[in-house]
Amino acid sequence: MNLPPPAALDAMSLVQRLRRKPDAHKGDAGKVLLIGGAATMSGALVLAGQAALYSGAGWVVLMMLDPNSAHLVLEQPELMVHDAQSMQPQQALERIQPDVIAIGPGMGQSQLAEQWLQAALSWSVPLVMDADAINLLSANPELLKALQIRSYPSTLTPHPGEAARLLACTSADVQADRAQSIAALVKLTQAVVVLKGQHTLIASPTHDAVQCMQGNPALAVGGTGDVLTGCMAAIAAQGLKHQIDQWQASCLAVQIHALSADRLVSNGVGSIGLTPSELVRELRDCINSQL
Repeated sequence: MNLPPPAALDAMSLVQRLRRKPDAHKGDAGKVLLIGGAATMSGALVLAGQAALYSGAGWVVLMMLDPNSAHLVLEQPELMVHDAQSMQPQQALERIQPDVIAIGPGMGQSQLAEQWLQAALSWSVPLVMDADAINLLSANPELLKALQIRSYPSTLTPHPGEAARLLACTSADVQADRAQSIAALVKLTQAVVVLKGQHTLIASPTHDAVQCMQGNPALAVGGTGDVLTGCMAAIAAQGLKHQIDQWQASCLAVQIHALSADRLVSNGVGSIGLTPSELVRELRDCINSQL
């Protein structure tokens, strides 16, 4: 069956809902918990955490799987870092009480990673899943089933390779028909799906696919996906008090992320050599320019 071409994503007007009242406090902007950062990959989790801060989360907690990296992030002391190996996942979630969980950046596929994913899937808050969280779903039918039956909203942000593992096909198959691929991913996961790539697609069980027309090749560097994860978690957390649901938060984060890259390139940063750290800081300017 040939699917109609997706409509263009048009979510930036939602930024107005993030405007803060004079008496706003950090609870209004939500607590984001980001889980990941295995050995040699802690930078991915730090980037996601920084993106969550610069996108407006009230406070951000990192659950670092690598104990050697679970310490103060000197360049970003606002980030609260915990050692995932020293805490039982369920007890940690009860203690932290996050409003939104994002899991996957730099997480790896260890037994510890699987335990934290299982706990995140069972926790009753909105969830964003990226990178190795998606790969673990592909390898474990029980985790996939837990996702399918969640009563709280979930978003997956696969690139074509991760999507292919979920669909038991190849990246080339995914890219050959991205519209059919995202429809299959939504059916499989029963979640909001963000299929990354040129003209990122977004769809859900209750929304037809839309296509982000912004973005550029400067985003083709490791770490920009982690930035998207952090941004999305922050928008979802703020949305709980600002009338933005999971679908809208996912759409808005994708467009903010892409527009931020376009703004940097238009100002002479890139397209070759743009870094995720530069993208993180542009998120804030992009959001505030729309208020």
